[in-house]
Amino acid sequence: MFLFKSSQNHDANDSLQRDAKVKELKVALGPLSGRSSKLCTDACLRRYLEARSWNVDKAKKMVEETLKWRDTYKPEEIRWHEVAHEGETGKVSRANFRDREGRTVLIMRPGKQNTTSGEGNVRHLVYLLENAILNLPEGQEQMVWLIDYTGFSMSTSLSVRTARDIINILQNHYPERLGLAVLYNPPRIFQAFWRAVKYFLDPKTSQKVKFVYPKNKDSVELMKSYFDVENLPKEFGGNATLEYDHEEFSRLMAEDDVKASKYWGFDDKPCHAFQGRAGRDIAVVQPVVTSGHSKAEVFPEPL
Repeated sequence: MFLFKSSQNHDANDSLQRDAKVKELKVALGPLSGRSSKLCTDACLRRYLEARSWNVDKAKKMVEETLKWRDTYKPEEIRWHEVAHEGETGKVSRANFRDREGRTVLIMRPGKQNTTSGEGNVRHLVYLLENAILNLPEGQEQMVWLIDYTGFSMSTSLSVRTARDIINILQNHYPERLGLAVLYNPPRIFQAFWRAVKYFLDPKTSQKVKFVYPKNKDSVELMKSYFDVENLPKEFGGNATLEYDHEEFSRLMAEDDVKASKYWGFDDKPCHAFQGRAGRDIAVVQPVVTSGHSKAEVFPEPL
C-alpha cells in the first residue's frame, strides 16, 4: 500500500515538473501570434520537450526552427489538387479506421510509386501528415504508419536522399507524432535500403519501427494487439478488403481542405477542377450479400 501511494506521489510530482517545463518554454518563446500561436498549444510544446528530453533550451531551438520552416514551406496551405497526381495509385493515403488507441492510420504502398520527383513525394506526404493530424480524435497526438511492401523493388523505391528529407521533416517538425510504423513483409532487397535509411533515424524513432511478417506468430500477435482484425485490410493480415478509389479519396480530401482552412483561420485557396481520377485509401468493412454469400467490401465513410 505504501509503495503504491509512493508511486502515485512520484507520478504527480513528475507531472507538475513537466507542467512547469511547458510554462518555462512558453515564456522562453515569448509572445506568439497568428498560426504560430495556433500551432504552439501546451500539447504541442510537450511533444517538443519530450523530443528533447525535457531540455527547455533545446526544445525552444527546435520549436523556433519549426516555425521558420512552416513560415517558408507553409504545409497548412498545401491543397489536395496540388498534390493529387502523386496519389493517383494510392501509394500513400489515410485509412478511415484507427488503431486500438484511436490513432489516425496512414497506409503506404511503396510498390505503387508512380513519380520520380523527390520534392513532389515529400510535399504529398507532408500534406497527408497535416491531414492525419487534422483528423486525430481529441486527446490523441500520434499517428500510425502501415507500410505494405507488396510489389516493392529498388526501381520503385524512393531515393535515399528523399527518404532522408522525409525523416528530417518528420523528426524535426513533427516530433512525437509517429506512434508506430509497421513495415509489413519487406523483401530481402529492402535490407540494403533500410541500412542506409536507419542511419538518419534517432533512437526514439527507430524503436517505433516494427518489422512484421505474416508467417511469424509473434508478428501476428503484434498486429492483433494494435488493430481490430475486422478493420485491418487483408494486406496486413486482417479481414477487411482494401481498395483505393482515387476519385472518392479526392472528394474527401477536398472536404478536409475546407476544414483545414477553417482551423487555421484563412480563406481556402481557389481549388481548380481536378480532371480524371483522384483518390483515397478507405477500409471500412461492410457486409454485402452477393449470390447468397456475404463478403467484405470497402465502403467510403469520412472519419
